[in-house]
Amino acid sequence: MVLGLIQMSMQENAASNLSKALEMIEGAGRFGAEIVCLPELFNSRYFPQQENSLAIAETIPGPTTEALSRSARKNDICLVGGSIYERAGKKRFNTSVVFDDKGRILGRYRKVHIPQDESFYEQEYFDSGKEYRNFKTPHANLGVLICFDQWYPEPARIIRLMGSQVLFYPTAIGTVRGIEQAEGKWKDAWVAVQRGHAISNGMIVSAVNRVGTEGRMKFWGNSFVCDQFGTILGRANDKEQVLVVKCDLSLGESVENGWGFLRNRKTTTYGKLTRNAKTK
Repeated sequence: MVLGLIQMSMQENAASNLSKALEMIEGAGRFGAEIVCLPELFNSRYFPQQENSLAIAETIPGPTTEALSRSARKNDICLVGGSIYERAGKKRFNTSVVFDDKGRILGRYRKVHIPQDESFYEQEYFDSGKEYRNFKTPHANLGVLICFDQWYPEPARIIRLMGSQVLFYPTAIGTVRGIEQAEGKWKDAWVAVQRGHAISNGMIVSAVNRVGTEGRMKFWGNSFVCDQFGTILGRANDKEQVLVVKCDLSLGESVENGWGFLRNRKTTTYGKLTRNAKTK
């Protein structure tokens, strides 16, 4: 199975961003990618840096998803459409749409974990999604989580138990000018936690970040794919790039047969996971 990761920078003009994304998707297809993924909020600048932004949400289906559908069909690929700012009645979501190689919408995932911090004011814009999904494609079963979701072990485990063999994380993350990385290097922790999800669940993890500087934010790129035991199979730098990576699905079964991370779970002891824990 061959994955294609679209690492791109964004402009103010949404049409230009979409046009660039479609061009890079086509490039991934030419290099043999079978499943392609875009970054989080790929058709706009990262507007949640501001508490009050004139961001425009759109419906699904809508112009953006229609263009992505045509691209998936034209390039004969399955496509994880990064994410877009979705309008659904009175609610707004950060939503990823998944397409099969015929351009049909297999479903959508709405970001569940929504941050609220300096330069990441996402709770001002997004309602929280309520469910996780496994998408069956001709190449693999895949799951999608979005950016801040990647810091939580529970969604990754749930998606694995639902049958996903590959987990995509469309992402918008970087360093913020004026905020000290007091805890340590954010990028190193970002890579480490996702490699951990891959190992503990025996599934391929693909993180697809954006690049460029927007306001105070410098997105660090470094999109990567790691296998089911955490080995990084391919990694981008901090520039725009189409990263194409070949993966072995069978390794997941080998990891589970050898280590038994799933079959040896003690689910009767996990009740506290669904209760509000004290953090202080």
